[in-house]
Amino acid sequence: MTETSWRIRLGAEAERDFLRILQYTAETFGPRQTAIYKATLMDALAELTQGPNVAGSRARDEILPGVRTLHLARRGRRGRHFIMYRAAEGKVVEVLRILHDAMDLARHIPPDIG
Repeated sequence: MTETSWRIRLGAEAERDFLRILQYTAETFGPRQTAIYKATLMDALAELTQGPNVAGSRARDEILPGVRTLHLARRGRRGRHFIMYRAAEGKVVEVLRILHDAMDLARHIPPDIG
């Protein structure tokens, strides 16, 4: 019997982050690199359908209880962003933000989260 996968829900801030990242990548590195990085982002988000405790993720209770991060740079992939998320009711992974790894993650929690 196959376990049902988790659904992914991007919050408004995460959607804006995703679009900003792709826009910056396009302006800075061009369309080929944009397509590669978009695929990297999508692959990482797709991994979260396995549930919040996917390999390589990390509990970030120091930021907010129940929050986890998954860095894009793993499994031979290159990337400089964290996906910040938490488990929600009904087997949903709620993506809160997609942030550059040089950022102070705690400063960028959406104000309506908590």
